[in-house]
Amino acid sequence: MSLINEYIQKEQQLKQLQQELARLEDDQRLKSELEFKAKLESLMAEFEKRPADVIALLDPNQGSGKSATSTTGRRKRRLKIYKNPHTGDVIETRGGNHKELRGWKSEHGDETVESWLVRMED
Repeated sequence: MSLINEYIQKEQQLKQLQQELARLEDDQRLKSELEFKAKLESLMAEFEKRPADVIALLDPNQGSGKSATSTTGRRKRRLKIYKNPHTGDVIETRGGNHKELRGWKSEHGDETVESWLVRMED
């Protein structure tokens, strides 16, 4: 593309953006949101609060990593610790999809490997 064509294209994009900006400036919803933001920032400055403080006040679970939906989720699996009596190797896993554990089970059998379970932790 030639430089003049690129210039004309950018000029048209600029005109279009200016028109969209003018439309937004006339929108009452934007004016209302800007007014709310200004009042909120003023109030935060008056009480020396940061945005994180306001969020923590309005949604206490936000910062803790817990939300209302997380209580209905699946619970964390227990940690199982296996020790191979032949090699002394130890495996800690929360599921049965551990590569080395699957290898042990295929070599020695499920029941035998389950008997190598040393302890379980939460």
